[in-house]
Amino acid sequence: MTEGKVAIIQNKQEASSAANNKLTALLKEANYTIDQNDPDIVISIGGDGTFLSAFHEFDHKLDRIRFLGVHTGHLGFYTDWRDFELEELVSNLSNDENPPISYPLLNVQVKYYDQKKPQRFLALNEATIKRATRTMVADVYIKDEIFERFRGDGLSVSTPTGSTAYNKSVGGAVLHPRINAFQLAEIASLNNRVFRTLGSPIIISDSEWLEISLEESSDYMVTIDRFTVEHDEIESISFKIADERVHFASYRHMHFWRRVKDSFIGEV
Repeated sequence: MTEGKVAIIQNKQEASSAANNKLTALLKEANYTIDQNDPDIVISIGGDGTFLSAFHEFDHKLDRIRFLGVHTGHLGFYTDWRDFELEELVSNLSNDENPPISYPLLNVQVKYYDQKKPQRFLALNEATIKRATRTMVADVYIKDEIFERFRGDGLSVSTPTGSTAYNKSVGGAVLHPRINAFQLAEIASLNNRVFRTLGSPIIISDSEWLEISLEESSDYMVTIDRFTVEHDEIESISFKIADERVHFASYRHMHFWRRVKDSFIGEV
């Protein structure tokens, strides 16, 4: 009897290839089918970067896919299993009857000056907007009302799960992923007697939306998670909590604050 269809995404490390070979054999023994195109479960082997790649490869099928991660290096925020625990992973996978754990995603829409059709993206961690050669000047709107005029290196908009990634490095707050909200953090804002921004991270609820309106220029750099977006003359970028959510297999999904402690504090 077939238990389900599994796709495996790995990085190029030798340890990940070895784990992939072993996991594939164990899954087949447990009557799973390896299906890289239409899976029910996606397993990433590597680190958080590999998990992000796996998410974006299947982000058009989020309504019916569960994700889990195996790490072959340092502990990541999206990898709950080690490569020496594969037998236990497959056993738990076969006996898991609990509903998946789901977290919010960021809906990102990029609009252009030249009437080009807007582009829509999903971000698991964050989206950033920067300017390559000059100070970025942008009007920040919340629910269609002007909030501030930003001047600085750029802006980062993150999900709760992404709050521990780039967002944290630019001074953003760490949010529990069960909070259905997103966050705006400034990147080296220019604040003096003439120019002024709030200068603090902003937490925005799922009933609100954010729009960043840009000066006309061709030198903006936009990223969605680890990926750079091709761009022309960007007019504005809008953000809100997406209708879609990412679903994680429920067993052994590590307590969020324990994960934060292990990653940034360690033993006390």
